[in-house]
Amino acid sequence: MADQDRAEQVGWNAEGVPVSGLFDDPYFSLQDGLAETRHVFLNGNGLPGRFCDGFRVAELGFGTGLNLLATVMCWQEAGCAGRFNYTSFEAYPMPATDMARALAAFPEALAVAGAMLEAWGAGRRQFDLGPARVEVIAGDARDGLPGWDGQADAWYLDGFSPAKNPELWGEDLMAAVARHTAPGGTFATYTAAGFVRRGLQAAGFQVERRTGFGRKRHMSRGILAVGPEHGIGAG
Repeated sequence: MADQDRAEQVGWNAEGVPVSGLFDDPYFSLQDGLAETRHVFLNGNGLPGRFCDGFRVAELGFGTGLNLLATVMCWQEAGCAGRFNYTSFEAYPMPATDMARALAAFPEALAVAGAMLEAWGAGRRQFDLGPARVEVIAGDARDGLPGWDGQADAWYLDGFSPAKNPELWGEDLMAAVARHTAPGGTFATYTAAGFVRRGLQAAGFQVERRTGFGRKRHMSRGILAVGPEHGIGAG
């Protein structure tokens, strides 16, 4: 596997939540990672209300694949027709065995994860998962994103904590996110760190702070500023 040397070293806390050995940060909420994904990334981007055939989701930080699985389930539960594209940038891919162990905490997500886990274990980073056409671009997003030829209608900004992984939240990378966002496109993230919000605003997003999930008081979401008529929708 080409990225084997860069694979994440995963630890596990007392609650059975995977913790990054590189960044000393949990992969998802200690309370309910799937509920967190739905609150932050789906509701924060106004989904499923904006879904349509050919919709494009992009993500910084693939991790366990939980955000992808939640998006697939959301699409299917909403009865959406067609397919969507899902592109994720991941510098340190989690080993497939750890991914499966982490997802075991969410039986409904694990139930739709089979094709993803099979592809991941075989070292394939492009695969189909139900209605999703998936591509995970391995390597530092600061290198990979600027040369990406795609655009996103919705971004999931899901790197580790800005305090522990500031490189994935810098102004240059947020500017690259904006350049690869379709007109009227949106982002959502669990963090409300001031320098992250300022970087996104400087990149051209209208940013708002919203109620966070669980113990997190606030999260952030926003829309690429293209005119006052655009909105994110209810979330």
